[in-house]
Amino acid sequence: MLRSRKLARRWPEFEFLSNNLVESHRLLGENGETNRVSHIPLFSILLMSAISSSRILLLAGLVLACGAVAAQAAQPNVVLVMTDDQGFGDVGSHGNDIIQTPTLDQFARNGTELTQFYCSPVCAPTRASLMTGRYFYRTGVIHTSRGGARMATDEKTMAELFRDAGYVTGIFGKWHLGDNYPMRPQDQGFQHSLVHKSGGITQPPDQPNDYFDPLLWEDGQPVQAQGYCTDVFFDGALDFVEQNKDRPFFVYIATNAPHTPLIVDEAAWKKYARLDQNESTAKVYAMVENIDTNFARLLKKLDDLKLRDNTIVIFLTDNGPQQNRFNGGLNGRKSMVYEGGIHVPCYVQWPAKLKEGQTISSRRAHLDWLPTLIEATGIEADLPHQLDGVSFWPQLTGSDRQPPERNLFFQVHRGLHPEPRHNAAVVGARYKLVLNVGSFGQEKLADVPPPRRTGIQLFDLEKDPGEKQDLAASMPQKVDEMLAAYDAWFADVKSTRNFETPPIVIGEKAEKSTLLCRYQDGYYEGDRHLGWNVDVPQPVLVQIRLNQEAKKGQKLMVEWLGNITAYEIEDLPHPGAACQLSRGSGRLDVWLQTEGMPREYIKNNSTTGDVVVNLVGD
Repeated sequence: MLRSRKLARRWPEFEFLSNNLVESHRLLGENGETNRVSHIPLFSILLMSAISSSRILLLAGLVLACGAVAAQAAQPNVVLVMTDDQGFGDVGSHGNDIIQTPTLDQFARNGTELTQFYCSPVCAPTRASLMTGRYFYRTGVIHTSRGGARMATDEKTMAELFRDAGYVTGIFGKWHLGDNYPMRPQDQGFQHSLVHKSGGITQPPDQPNDYFDPLLWEDGQPVQAQGYCTDVFFDGALDFVEQNKDRPFFVYIATNAPHTPLIVDEAAWKKYARLDQNESTAKVYAMVENIDTNFARLLKKLDDLKLRDNTIVIFLTDNGPQQNRFNGGLNGRKSMVYEGGIHVPCYVQWPAKLKEGQTISSRRAHLDWLPTLIEATGIEADLPHQLDGVSFWPQLTGSDRQPPERNLFFQVHRGLHPEPRHNAAVVGARYKLVLNVGSFGQEKLADVPPPRRTGIQLFDLEKDPGEKQDLAASMPQKVDEMLAAYDAWFADVKSTRNFETPPIVIGEKAEKSTLLCRYQDGYYEGDRHLGWNVDVPQPVLVQIRLNQEAKKGQKLMVEWLGNITAYEIEDLPHPGAACQLSRGSGRLDVWLQTEGMPREYIKNNSTTGDVVVNLVGD
């Protein structure tokens, strides 16, 4: 366990937050864990029938216990490592002769490399697909912030599947699929969690914070870590492995590095600066080298515990690089659906089952890992929804059974109302259709200026992996074919939830204190923040506190289910009010306003305008 420290020491300017940001639900050991028991061999049944009844119960218990232990021992452990904003070219084995990643390079050579592996072009969408095996648009996730990065709880995650199969589950690092009940990692199958909030350390509401000695959340409780964030997350994961070495485990290590802000030891990045790398690239390379060092520690721990042989270890990244730098000859970067934004490194080892030094060149994606792991581990998977992913376990094991050819679809942009053909792509076995790439930052395609509204492009990835030659004009039939496939896909994923994001729940069964972050979870129309989508299952009395200093004469305005109430403010630095929230689902909005004056909207990405909702009473 990490050493705890009161939030007041990290949020001195926001005293009201320091007393209310304590999440109390711990799910470790509260999820009704069950261990799968292997079938009792026939000889054991015959043996029990031949001895006295007084010994039958004892022997049966021993056989059952041994069977359970044997079943657990036979089940492979799973360790999934995913880094943040590390591009295809950010490893030495992809032609980068500057960056130092010896462990990852050797891991790729000695294991299996998926040379044509894809993910979404930004963070939360990739994580939703990885966890569910489904296109993220089906899961309630729309993009990365402003109310678009919350996953619906009826989606069954990889963690829930492994937990239900008797595994112990832990996450270390970045979740980015919901900071509030019921969307937190501890609500979604992780029995132990050590995470930061939002999309990255120092992003609202995770302010102020730092990559060194960061404030983190362990099983819902604030803890003050000691050390560099990547080291801390791997430390936590290695301790978890040590503690659970005698039972099957699923470990998800999702580093926030090398995501911005680019904070790393000065000596580490200046080593790369002396190799003629600009400061941002030098810092990224230093952050990745640190990941490589920690990855080596992970493999050594598994070796020391004699667990390596029967542990599936996977390494991948969540999207392309945020900054312009070497990317292995691929075009584009993060947020774009060009290859540079969605084609990423992916390696796997399982010494007990998989050959060394093999490659898979067919196109696989983030949503394929869940069905692949289900097949690889043999766990029973009670899935509430149909998967979009396809298992490539036969390819990993060299089976003659090959997955069918198919199209992969990618799209993401700002706003909660996705539009067709907006920053989208269809990746087939050979050809790739690209639609209006580079328009991620705009909600409406019509608002994207022409130079970035590229229209329809077609590339032959077999001959042109760098996407230099547009074939759309010369191959109209192929364009029409792939457009039809895209249009059918878009209609299909839209029909799942109609792009509706799940609400934050406020009430007795949720959290006693709920933080509503404007930047991460607010509802926006353009650049105007208009509150939060929440669900109140039962009428509840709450104390609302707004993180914004009021001016004399202003009132605290609270809107719930279309009804607006103005409250007098007694404490100008910390405006708040006691409110009765009636049962319902809708928009909860809180703001300051001077009578007779128009409402002023906060437009910066800060914690100003955040709200804490405390339940009043027991």
